[in-house]
Amino acid sequence: MSNYFDALETRSEDERASGLAAALPEQIARAQALAGYANLLADVDAASVTSAGALAALPVLRKSEIGKAQAADGPLGGFGGLPTHEFAHIFQSPGPIYEPGGVGHDWWRMGRFLSACGIGKGDIVQNCFGYHLTPAGMIFENGARAVGAAVIPAGVGQTELQVRAAADIGTTAYAGTPDYLKIILDRADADGVKLKITKAAVGGGALFPSLRQEYADRGITCLQSYATADLGNVAYESDAMEGMIVDEGVIVEIVRPGTGDPVAPGEVGEVVVTTLNPDYPLIRFATGDLSAVLPGVSPCGRTNMRIKGWMGRADQTAKIKGMFVRPEQVADFVAKHAEIAKARVIATREGEMDAMTVQVEADGGNADAYAKSVADTLKLKGKIELVAPGSLPNDGIVIDDQRVYD
Repeated sequence: MSNYFDALETRSEDERASGLAAALPEQIARAQALAGYANLLADVDAASVTSAGALAALPVLRKSEIGKAQAADGPLGGFGGLPTHEFAHIFQSPGPIYEPGGVGHDWWRMGRFLSACGIGKGDIVQNCFGYHLTPAGMIFENGARAVGAAVIPAGVGQTELQVRAAADIGTTAYAGTPDYLKIILDRADADGVKLKITKAAVGGGALFPSLRQEYADRGITCLQSYATADLGNVAYESDAMEGMIVDEGVIVEIVRPGTGDPVAPGEVGEVVVTTLNPDYPLIRFATGDLSAVLPGVSPCGRTNMRIKGWMGRADQTAKIKGMFVRPEQVADFVAKHAEIAKARVIATREGEMDAMTVQVEADGGNADAYAKSVADTLKLKGKIELVAPGSLPNDGIVIDDQRVYD
C-alpha cells in the first residue's frame, strides 16, 4: 500500500530544498517577531537561513527555557504566534509546561501518519490516547479528521467498555500506546467478543518487535509515529517499516547531546526539530530524544530523510506507559518524605507491557503510603520495593531503564 497523504511526500530532493528555501526564512522572521525569541534570534539574518545546514548556526531552544519564559510571562512565554485566546486548546504537560493546539486541517500533521497506516474514509478509529490536559488524544483526533475517518474518543481505561464499544460500533483501527491494544484484545478474547480491528497507529512508547509480531499474528498491521506535545508529528513509519520518515512540516537535525552541533551521518545524537507551523514556531527545539539518520530512501516511495526512530533519552528521562518520568519528579517524591534517603525508578517489561518499580531507601516508612505518593508525583502507578539504608548504588542514577529496544 502507498496511501500517500499528499504530493509533498514524493518530492525530489531539489523540489524539497526549494520549498524549504522559501518557507524557512519566513518562519524565522515570524519567530523573531515574538517576545520569546527576542534574545535568541536577535542577530540572525532570516533571509540567509534557507536550509538545515544554515539552521545549524542558530542557538538551540530547550524546553526548560520555555518553562522559565512561561513562569515569567505566562502562559506561553512569548512563543505563541497567536494570542492565547485564539488557540483552540491549551494543554498542560509535567513541569508544568503549557502547549497550544489547533483544530485546523491537520494542524498537528498526524494525518500523514494515519494515511501511511492505511487509515482513511470508511474507518472508525478507537482513539485510546488521553484527552485530559495533555494533547495526545486531540493530536490523533485531528489527524483522523484530516483523513476522513470517524473517531471514538475512548481515552484510557475502562477496558470492558472499550471492548463493548469496539464491538458495537465496529472499530476498524486503534490509536493509542503500543501496550494498551493488547489489553483490549486479550479482554475481548476472554469475553468471547470478536473485534474488527485490522490497523493500529501507535505512539507514546516503544513498540517492541515481539509485540508488533503478536499484533501481526492477530491480523493487525501496527505502525508507530514519533510525536511530541510541543511539535506534533515529527516522523512516522510506513508499510516498508524501515526507520521513520521525517514529516514534511518539520526540519530534523541530529546533534551532539548538550550542544547544537550536528553529528556525522549515521551517528546517534539528540533530535533537534524546527517546525514550519506559523501558529507556534519552534526553532531548533531540542527534544532530549536520541536517534540517528538512516541513509537512503524508503522503499515505500516517500523521499524525505529517515531516522532510526526513538533510541532513548539524552538524559535519564524515560517514557513509561506513555508518560515521561523525569529525574526532577523522583527528587520531588524523595523531598516529600523526610525518612527517604534515595529512590530509584526501574523501568522493565512484563508480558509485553511496561512496568515500573520504585526502589525506596528509607529508615522505616510505609509501602502503601509511598505507592500513593509515587502515583501523585510521577503520575504513574508502580510497585514499591523498600530497600535497606545505604543499599542503593552511589552512581547518580535515579531512573534505570532496563528495557531492551532491539
